[in-house]
Amino acid sequence: MTCPDGNRHYLEGYLAWLRFEKRYSELTARSYARDLDYLFELCGDTKLAELKAHHIRRYVAQLHSKGLGGRSLSRMLSAWRGFYNYLLRDHGFANNPCMGLRAPRSAKTLPHALSPDQAMRLVDMSADTPEAIRDKAMFELFYSSGLRLAELVSLDPEQLELGSGEVRVTGKGNKTRIVPIGSFAMAALQAWLGVRPQLANPDERALFVGARGARISPRVVQLRMKQWAIRQGVSDSVHPHVLRHSFATHVLQSSGDLRAVQEMLGHASISTTQVYTHLDFQYLSKIYDAAHPRAKKKR
Repeated sequence: MTCPDGNRHYLEGYLAWLRFEKRYSELTARSYARDLDYLFELCGDTKLAELKAHHIRRYVAQLHSKGLGGRSLSRMLSAWRGFYNYLLRDHGFANNPCMGLRAPRSAKTLPHALSPDQAMRLVDMSADTPEAIRDKAMFELFYSSGLRLAELVSLDPEQLELGSGEVRVTGKGNKTRIVPIGSFAMAALQAWLGVRPQLANPDERALFVGARGARISPRVVQLRMKQWAIRQGVSDSVHPHVLRHSFATHVLQSSGDLRAVQEMLGHASISTTQVYTHLDFQYLSKIYDAAHPRAKKKR
């Protein structure tokens, strides 16, 4: 962290407020800290209370010129704006220089999703060691229930209801939702629970644990998925969020029920979920082009 000493106590107070008052996860708090680190680097020795809107505009322009896209800058501005709201309320600051500012727009990109065949190939892995059994359970749960990475690594065994085929998930904003678990994921989870004591420390509460017996880290999950994708011959770039996108896309293709997908993903707004209707249309367009005898015009 490059935060100057004069600003450090503000940052520490804000992160504590996020963790204990807003009840944000440690992963989310660290993301806010990274975004604020950019602000501290850019403002240098200038006091936070002295920053004006024209300073913030210049900082955003500098970051944009270095290649940061609209979405990243928008998220960063949101973090800065929230930080200043905290300073206004708790530290007597007079103004929020981020109010009313917007990041430059970037081209709209659709989330990447695996094809059903690719997703099945990834999760249909040979699991003959405790680590592999754990990995299969994690990947099946990602694809079966559409969990976020932070949600999966924070799970404890008591959040599983294997009898009814459900998992209780605490997502963004400390909101809890109940998500169904498919039969393949349930079988994989039962297999993992059978061998979990071989890897987990005796007093560890986490559902999924790493090599040292403690709660598995997000980075380890990402690396294991990348390694398995190569072994399983899935050439596309594969990471946990891809399985979440694949879950949403494939459920929508089969059911057409956007509201149900919204509930399972834990989206606060239906507009966030609607991006998957574009993926669904792309999929249908490909099927049409391949199957309809008059889909492609001859010139």
